[in-house]
Amino acid sequence: MMTLRRLPLPFRALFSCFLIVVGIGYLTALSLLFLVDIKPNLGAKKSVVEDISEQYHGLPSNTRLEMALKGPMATMASPDERKRIFNWIHTGATKKGYAAIAPIFKNNCVSCHNPQTNRSLPPLTGYEEIKKLVKTDTGEDIVSLARVSHIHLFGISLIFLVTGGIFALSETSTWLRVIVLVIPYVTIIIDIGSWWLTKYLSPAFAYVVLISGGGMGLALAAQILISLWEMWINLVKTGLAAIGVSRRSEPGRNSFYSVGGRELARPRPSRHEWP
Repeated sequence: MMTLRRLPLPFRALFSCFLIVVGIGYLTALSLLFLVDIKPNLGAKKSVVEDISEQYHGLPSNTRLEMALKGPMATMASPDERKRIFNWIHTGATKKGYAAIAPIFKNNCVSCHNPQTNRSLPPLTGYEEIKKLVKTDTGEDIVSLARVSHIHLFGISLIFLVTGGIFALSETSTWLRVIVLVIPYVTIIIDIGSWWLTKYLSPAFAYVVLISGGGMGLALAAQILISLWEMWINLVKTGLAAIGVSRRSEPGRNSFYSVGGRELARPRPSRHEWP
């Protein structure tokens, strides 16, 4: 059976490049998660679990617009501008009052929140669009949740199909390979299922979202690191051994021979013995 240690060099190079790029992509995704979802909430002393719960379950005491301006979009408007928007919301979010805060959205939000720039973001181009976001926050709507769920299920499954296929060629124990190959698929189902359970059943499932996401990340790290180790460790050892042999056989140095399993130095020949 072909294993990672016996792969031809071109396949090692191809698989290694893919694994490294996937690893960098995953680290980049973690960085984005920190910058968008975690860092803005540190100042508000909000935990990751609370943020996950509010994202999917919502927060009945707040509107979606308030949640955004207190969380990930807090830096998009000054404290005074946010205060004016909050006052408008708490006084009924009327169309008449909207005229006074419309310039804030136009100057700070519309460049990204419009259908022409990004359809995945809620538009903030006018009163009718913004009015939809000042209703009680119930978290992700079912259409958005279904769309994100199927994208993650298809996309992540294909990534783990390739990384898992490479890892399956390793020479680790069969049971270890089976466990590391199965964990990502189990955790992605639990992770996405917990989004729905957090929204419709209980915010407590936010803890499951966090734990399953961590398990999936650890499994990906194991597949990448073990595969890279097995593809290149033998070549590195062979190269180091070759360097050692060449250094021992250099002219002017003692050569070595073995007697009874012991390595002994052969004396350097005299000048008259040289050819």
